[in-house]
Amino acid sequence: MISVGIDVSKGKSTVCFMKPYGETLHRPFEVKHTESDLKHLVNQIKTLTEEARVVMESTGAYHFPVLTYLKEHGIFVTVVNPLVMHKYVNVAIRKGKTDKLDAIKIANFGLDHWFHLVDYTPTADVYDELKTLNRQYLNYLSMRIQAKLTLTNLLDRTMSGIKTLLWNRSDAPERDKLCHFVNEYWHFDSITCMPEDQFIDNYNEWAKSKGYRASTKKAKKIYALALDGIPTLSSNTPSTKMLVKEAVKVLQMIDTTLVSILARMRELAKSLKEYEVVMSMPGVGEILGPRLIAEIGDVRRFHSAGALIAFAGLDAPPFQSGNFTGTKRSISKRGSSSLRKTGYEIMTYIKIHKPSEDNAVYLYMLKKETEGKPKKVAKIAALNKFLRIYYARVKEIYAET
Repeated sequence: MISVGIDVSKGKSTVCFMKPYGETLHRPFEVKHTESDLKHLVNQIKTLTEEARVVMESTGAYHFPVLTYLKEHGIFVTVVNPLVMHKYVNVAIRKGKTDKLDAIKIANFGLDHWFHLVDYTPTADVYDELKTLNRQYLNYLSMRIQAKLTLTNLLDRTMSGIKTLLWNRSDAPERDKLCHFVNEYWHFDSITCMPEDQFIDNYNEWAKSKGYRASTKKAKKIYALALDGIPTLSSNTPSTKMLVKEAVKVLQMIDTTLVSILARMRELAKSLKEYEVVMSMPGVGEILGPRLIAEIGDVRRFHSAGALIAFAGLDAPPFQSGNFTGTKRSISKRGSSSLRKTGYEIMTYIKIHKPSEDNAVYLYMLKKETEGKPKKVAKIAALNKFLRIYYARVKEIYAET
């Protein structure tokens, strides 16, 4: 048997061929992530006279080109969790960190765990695309928070209090009244520079042109706010107008991107058999439904509901030593943080809306709270139950076909 350890980095990998007892076939060498280099690596593996298994560490996005190419050519590949590899490497007394040493250590891991290596099974393209879209959705969501904070800080210095009179929508950028208004009237001075009657007429005309309802009462409130406001950024400074308008533009672009990503996620999710079942579960809506499916992926890859719980990092490892057995245990958090966040949002929604039908999760949450559990702990316990129900219902759908 030959273990092929691959230490993956950006754009290149270091490869080590190793036989039992630490015998290397040749010195570790570098392979670039190009068609020619990977083809040469495949030929080297296939010409071996003994069974060969490739072992690599999961490195975010960097390992996918190598993994995909090797699987397309029928090579046995195991992708190891970075934490598992880290613990294995730290057993050694002597330390050292180079690409060549890492490739040797990964190859050694393959030999030591030879009979426990599991061949990587690619998930369906639709689940991969959903997960990629959801991760980008979360990235843009973080960017939106920062962009909204930037705009809020600027408005506090140019139009303090305007956000209390106009609403901001992220799910429909074309109906974002606050951004549209601020783009037109970017400073209190741009309102107070005209008489009240003229502003009311201008506001009503602007509202109609943007598809909003004209409101003289609203216009009067805005004008009164502008008269009473104390801007701390001068309207005479050319950069003030530029900064406000650019902040609005960035926020609108991010909102448009989020809507586009979510629309594609819904389209993909609807093509899956479990879509209707998942959408019928309490707390799952048009936004959280596709995101939940994206993070869980193909539920058939989990051998039990407990495996799904562990994947989410919601399992509580046992702690026992001698006569002591720990009862107050915390969740491991060694799993998908994105799935935990999405699940927590669903639990929050359930707690707020109190479903009357299919309310087993909600009742379980209330039960935990009455037992004295903190509200967050009760939600996590309810999420555990929710995922078990999810697993059972979706597995049943696929068992029928």
